[in-house]
Amino acid sequence: QVQLVESGGGLVQPGGSLRLSCAASGSMFIVNVMDWYRQAPGKERELVAHITSTGRTNYADSVKGRFTISGDSDKKTVYLQMNSLKPEDTAVYYCHAAGGMLISGNSFDAWGQGIPVSVSS
Repeated sequence: QVQLVESGGGLVQPGGSLRLSCAASGSMFIVNVMDWYRQAPGKERELVAHITSTGRTNYADSVKGRFTISGDSDKKTVYLQMNSLKPEDTAVYYCHAAGGMLISGNSFDAWGQGIPVSVSS
């Protein structure tokens, strides 16, 4: 099994910055993609940013130019640098990873517990 642990959320004023981290742990696995999703109160979960094992990235239109996703393949960790935060960025942010287990050959699809981000003055 693969476990994801998120860190770095909290309360920030509009215009401020936060950096989220998500570390994957487990035995003998490879990660193909890692993503950040978010879910605001009363809304559906949405994809925020995506990075592949080759470093290709994709972003939701609402965060382009403000958020940057990056990864450390050795540490199996993904980061989300969030700048120029707006109140509408307030949500619970979830890390997601997909890949394969090296011994069994099975694929995995893992989610973190979620970490709250609140943007308010």
